[in-house]
Amino acid sequence: MISATGNATNTLTGPSNSSATTPSAAANSDTTTDPAAMQDRFLKLLVAQIHNQDPMNPMDNAQMTSQMAQINTVNGIQQLNQTLTGMAAQFSAMQVLQGSSMVGQDVLTAGTTLTPNASTGLASAAFDLAGAADNVSVDILSPSGQVLDSVNMGTQAAGRHSFDWNTSSYQGAGKLSYRVNATLGQKPVASTTLVREKVVSVGAVNGALSIQLQSGRAVSYSDVAAIL
Repeated sequence: MISATGNATNTLTGPSNSSATTPSAAANSDTTTDPAAMQDRFLKLLVAQIHNQDPMNPMDNAQMTSQMAQINTVNGIQQLNQTLTGMAAQFSAMQVLQGSSMVGQDVLTAGTTLTPNASTGLASAAFDLAGAADNVSVDILSPSGQVLDSVNMGTQAAGRHSFDWNTSSYQGAGKLSYRVNATLGQKPVASTTLVREKVVSVGAVNGALSIQLQSGRAVSYSDVAAIL
């Protein structure tokens, strides 16, 4: 209204902005909302904000454009996340399908346990030498750590080497293990022990390929040193 003195007095005011929820805050309140539903809610809030704005102090066009750009960005991120989630599920299924070709194959993984072959009675394993060694031997250990036998392998170059041990002479119970002794002169040579086991099944755990071995262990594909 206009006062008697000619000064304009603003008597028309909209609802307090402190009680209104801004579109950007609503969009960020639940990131798991369906993108279509979230966009519909944003537009309703935007229309309500425009309808209840102060006519003497309307919303700035730049502010409105900024809010619309924000909701479009959030909507795009939601759709991208959904697409990536679907792709991850498909990739996991493809991994399991490809990994199924490993079932029945022998693989090498880190460890020291010797698993006898049911048909041959041989326990096979391997190890990696960090450098050349002029004296290499493998000790076969009982479950209590007692040395049952030693396999003398003589001089060996750096790299991977395998060995077999006949378990027919062992009448005890429990799992056998082994250790590698490698020296060059008087200096020890580092080695990495590997166990040989058969793959009985494959599956997916948390989106990653999991390989179940004959001994009951489950390892990831990245833990497989070789497929034999």
